[in-house]
Amino acid sequence: MNNLPIIDLIIIAIYLVGMVLVGVYFSRKNNSSDEFTKAAGRIPGWAIGISIYATFLSSNTFLGVPGKAYGSNWNAFVFSLSMPFAAWFATKYFIPFYRSTGEVSAYTNLEKRFGTWARTYAVVCFLLTQLARIGSIFFGISLTLQALTGYNMVAIMLVTGICIVVYTVMGGIEAVIWTEVVQGILKTLGALIIIYLVVMEVPGGIKEIMNVGLKEDKFSLGTFNLDFVNSSFWVVLLYGFFINLNNFGMDQNYVQRYHTTTSEMEANKSVWLCVWIYVPVSLLFFFIGSCLYVYYLNNPEYLNSIKLQAASEQLGLVADNPKVQELASIMKPSDYGDKIMPHFMVTMIPTGLLGLIVSAILSAAMSTISSGMNASATVFTEDIYKRYFNPLATDKTNLRVLYISTVIVGLIGMLCGIAMIGVKSLLDIWWTLSGIFAGGMLGLFLLGLISKQVGNNAAVIGTIVGICVILWMTFSYILPENLSYLKNPLHANMIIVVGTLTIFLVGNLSQRILKK
Repeated sequence: MNNLPIIDLIIIAIYLVGMVLVGVYFSRKNNSSDEFTKAAGRIPGWAIGISIYATFLSSNTFLGVPGKAYGSNWNAFVFSLSMPFAAWFATKYFIPFYRSTGEVSAYTNLEKRFGTWARTYAVVCFLLTQLARIGSIFFGISLTLQALTGYNMVAIMLVTGICIVVYTVMGGIEAVIWTEVVQGILKTLGALIIIYLVVMEVPGGIKEIMNVGLKEDKFSLGTFNLDFVNSSFWVVLLYGFFINLNNFGMDQNYVQRYHTTTSEMEANKSVWLCVWIYVPVSLLFFFIGSCLYVYYLNNPEYLNSIKLQAASEQLGLVADNPKVQELASIMKPSDYGDKIMPHFMVTMIPTGLLGLIVSAILSAAMSTISSGMNASATVFTEDIYKRYFNPLATDKTNLRVLYISTVIVGLIGMLCGIAMIGVKSLLDIWWTLSGIFAGGMLGLFLLGLISKQVGNNAAVIGTIVGICVILWMTFSYILPENLSYLKNPLHANMIIVVGTLTIFLVGNLSQRILKK
């Protein structure tokens, strides 16, 4: 299919115009930087909860999770199972802490605790994490729309990016939150429709899907052995716990929302509402991947074109090139899993419903990108512009900087998405990048929050050692074979775990040594 039916294009256009109009509506209230970043603290907790859920449920989930489940099993679902543990920690310690400080930036306290360097380091880590997230989501949405329309992936990123920038700049955090409420409902409805359509296409329905899934171990959560080299149950659980601690405790996307609610109790409710919605809904996306596996097992004739597309993007060559055909012939399901859902949408979803599903995928991307852009602009304004360039800036100037930085973050995010074209697994690339950038930030934050006796010098030592460990674990794979004994032996998802613990433990140990 090279063109969507006109009715589907109309549905998608109505959705995009609707999102922009939301931004126009809320632009009337954005007369100050406080309105743009905190909505003056008037958003109800249930709306915040759905918006946090919508931020979690990005296009990485909508496309990457079914692709992961298709290519392997349900091992990545353990990430979702870790969320309640991180949420308990957040509601007990993080939310009371942030509500008591009143600071809209998550990183202001680090300067008070350790000095300017700590705040700057955390801000850089956060901005890199956001650019990686925004880039991976831009890539994911362009992957789907290219399969549906045949348009260039770069052009798709530009068009969707402009729409997101417009309503985010005009409407501020209030527009972001209320559009995410709509987007959260829409993408959940989209998941249910896709499950229904796939099950209807599989002879034997749910029973056949369960039989094949059990027979081929597609529902496995990974080995329960204490294996930290491969993606075992424990590796994903630890990764999920630490990355969600970072989300709830250090990620400006979430911390900023704690200030938009009317009370601390409402903020706590919003976190738990997000968890209780996200865990079962994420399971739906893993089930979609398993359903698609059985569907294509029964229809293998469709797989050749999928493999050729994946190989073509990976090599950067046309599909009829002999090298592309050779690579396609040896590809495993894990190599082209991200292409499965877009292909099913192209071939099997009927007109009308297809426009709704594409809108759901667009909403999955737009919700996370818009919140990331707003949070990044807030951090840049509060922690860089006001701290280093213009501490006495007027509120009008701050609002102008928020607008400009929102646009710049969106443009750089698009460039990151373009750079990711051709990666094998959308979910893998995002998990790896987020683990690298978030590890040091979380370790420093926990050191400041929990270890009250640790001073600036000990924190510097802990952070330097932690950064060295993170860099080694990340890049040691490029060492030559004669130095293989120096390579990181652990799974890539352990980077955030080891990096966080290194900063925390070395910081505490250094304080004891310095004290003596």
